[in-house]
Amino acid sequence: MKTWILAVVIMIGITVHAQTKKEHKEALTPEQRVELRVKKLTLALDLTNKQQKEMKVLLLSKETERQQVIEKLKSENKAKKELTADERFAIKNNALDKKIEMKEEMKKILTKEQIEKLDKISERQYHITKKKIGELKKNNRS
Repeated sequence: MKTWILAVVIMIGITVHAQTKKEHKEALTPEQRVELRVKKLTLALDLTNKQQKEMKVLLLSKETERQQVIEKLKSENKAKKELTADERFAIKNNALDKKIEMKEEMKKILTKEQIEKLDKISERQYHITKKKIGELKKNNRS
């Protein structure tokens, strides 16, 4: 009996410890995220110094907009639990508008070859993410 109780206590302790590890991870600042993103883009697309500076300005403005939207949604979600269909549509529509705007602005900065390369990278990343989400959903059902 004592061994069963001890085993249960140990399992609970391990579970609690594993769950708290995720909470201690500190989030990067918007500037840090932009810096890392620009460096990754530089490695992938061979950006010039001028392009790096322009991308940094563009990404930083988009990142601050993104943070404001996230904060707004968090505050709204605390007030109510479910979004209506119209609200979800408006959020998704706005996000797609922002993506289109971002792509247009990136076209002004990058060369045609860099844009094609970025599109291939984005396509590959999209499929990888889609696959991971599918696996997570599949594992959650089990």
